[in-house]
Amino acid sequence: MPASRQSLTAIIPTLNEERNIAECLATLGFADEILVVDSGSTDRTREIAAGVSRVRVLEHEYLGNGPQCNWAMDQATNPWVLIVDADERVPAELAREIEAVLEQGDGPPIYYLRRENWFLGSPVRHSGWGSDRLVRLLKRGAARYPERRVHADIDVTGSAPTLSTALRHETAASFPAYLEKVHRYAEWGAADLHRAGRHAGLVSVALRPAWRFLRTYVVQAGFLDGGAGLTVCGLQAYGTFLKWARLWEWGRLEKTGWTAESSGGKKL
Repeated sequence: MPASRQSLTAIIPTLNEERNIAECLATLGFADEILVVDSGSTDRTREIAAGVSRVRVLEHEYLGNGPQCNWAMDQATNPWVLIVDADERVPAELAREIEAVLEQGDGPPIYYLRRENWFLGSPVRHSGWGSDRLVRLLKRGAARYPERRVHADIDVTGSAPTLSTALRHETAASFPAYLEKVHRYAEWGAADLHRAGRHAGLVSVALRPAWRFLRTYVVQAGFLDGGAGLTVCGLQAYGTFLKWARLWEWGRLEKTGWTAESSGGKKL
């Protein structure tokens, strides 16, 4: 490696990812340090990760993607960080692009990475998934995530370059696994809205899911992805329904004296 190359910490937030973690780690051999930040896995995620060189396994309570990634970046020992989910893979060409960034030294402090999303073995190139682009490579301290549970993507002031090669995102290995994710994200999304003081009426519960399906399947051409596109768009609409229905429920419960603090200690 050139003497001028800056060092990199790769960060992987995990929860019960024994199915994915080994393959993900295998694509991160170029990283100088890997932090697997686990939030209470009950499977072999931590054990598998601990057996890989340059991996530090940390445990931290999960309060959302934004807070988790911010905490993890504070634990990194290197000037650059790369955020990767356990169900993502870094192709060799993308690894070479990242190495070039580390070697140039005086370039931009923030980079976008594209994602190629796969659903049950099929690439999804429409319905909004084909244009997926996120800040994942940055100098430590250059930016922070918003303190939200879901869709907590870094917002860049000004412009930032995008690397050419996409991350491969294995969105769902099975229908039940993805459905579980839809339920979890709907709950977290409703909690974010509730904390922001938002309310839901029956119109929101009825129309928002319908518009979500129309936008992703028709306007964003999800129909071009065949059965995978139909399933993805339908599940996104279903998740939207669950999120706003849950928020509507909490609004009704509040009229009876219910508060988030009285919900059996559950953190919203």
